[in-house]
Amino acid sequence: MSGVKWVKATASDAYNDCVEIAKLADGEVAMRNSRHPDGPALIFTPSEIAAFLDGSRKGEFDAMAG
Repeated sequence: MSGVKWVKATASDAYNDCVEIAKLADGEVAMRNSRHPDGPALIFTPSEIAAFLDGSRKGEFDAMAG
């Protein structure tokens, strides 16, 4: 994907935990593993991202970590 500004999570480092997101021109959001910048990205609608962020803030996905 060219012409998008990727934002890396502050918890990311050069070797692990590398997550980046970018807002696309049509309002959708792309998510990728920044260790593989030329690899695939998942594309989400604004409402899908909103639902994910809401669930994250509420701790609904905490069991997925560690």
